[in-house]
Amino acid sequence: MKKLTVFLTFLGLVVITAAMAWSGFDSVLHAVLRIGMGGFVAVVCCQLVVNGVLGLAWHAAFPEIGYVKLLGARMVRDAAATCLPFSQIGGMVVGIRATCSGHGLHPTRGRQIELPEATCANLVDITTEVMGQVGFVLLAVACLVAHQRSSPFVLPVVVGAVFLIVGIVGFIWTQRHGGNIFRRFGGVITRNIASQWHDNLQAGADHLQERLEAAWNRPWHIARSALYHLVGWLGSAGILWLTARFLGANLTFADAVAVEGVTCAIMSMGFLVPGSLGVQEGAYMALGHAFGIEPSVALGLSLLRRGRELIIGIPVLLAWQVMEMRSLRSGERAAETASSTMEDKGIG
Repeated sequence: MKKLTVFLTFLGLVVITAAMAWSGFDSVLHAVLRIGMGGFVAVVCCQLVVNGVLGLAWHAAFPEIGYVKLLGARMVRDAAATCLPFSQIGGMVVGIRATCSGHGLHPTRGRQIELPEATCANLVDITTEVMGQVGFVLLAVACLVAHQRSSPFVLPVVVGAVFLIVGIVGFIWTQRHGGNIFRRFGGVITRNIASQWHDNLQAGADHLQERLEAAWNRPWHIARSALYHLVGWLGSAGILWLTARFLGANLTFADAVAVEGVTCAIMSMGFLVPGSLGVQEGAYMALGHAFGIEPSVALGLSLLRRGRELIIGIPVLLAWQVMEMRSLRSGERAAETASSTMEDKGIG
């Protein structure tokens, strides 16, 4: 898996370099610089607003967890997926870590978030995000058909959306009934594991299943979360429209929905590629051509998207690492204090 990740990362960088060479490095640089510092700051601020909506989407599904904690964990998860050589799966693992108590973008507040609850929260949030994405992709297909009925992207994207719907239905079913499957077959899988590990694994799986069942037994919360995610996807289309305006591209909001929605569908199919390197650029250039956007401008849109992700993601990851180090040091100091206290009592 590590070799595949390295290979896909290298291949993606090669594709981006080849695309820039084909479009002309000077032309791409000129297109990117059209936005100006003020325009780029405006785009970054819009992205922060969209991040706030995504935090609301997560909080709608889990109101018992603080909004600030969920917003911080969501930003860490996205930053890991876009700024580090991880696939989306790796970003989710980092997100689970960031959701746990003491690991976020703010000091620890409120009750402690244990690993099963953090895992459940991330799984459900990703699921509701894909539910919102399905609606967004279908809306994008409608906008694409309205613009160009004979577009070659329509059929593949519709087929991809169908597979996405089937996948999300299966994912929801697994979350609701996976515990029963694990209880039935878990003994066969874990029979060679030490008894205490087996018991801990079984207890952890049961705890996680209880959390998942409780979350999915609140359909109104799930529906609100998916709706907020749909608003977030529309916000990303709005950012694309604004960026295109800064670059001088003639793109309506409906066109931006079509381009962003189809691009997101294509990127979802290439989820194993770290940061969607090359996949995102190819999608923007192909769809840009369908909407009359010059290749250099379409590539500039993709690069500016990566730029705002880096501008937001790198500080977020650095802040999270600072919080991680502080948490580890506090734990070490607490352990040393407890050890000293026990020794003093023993001496007394």
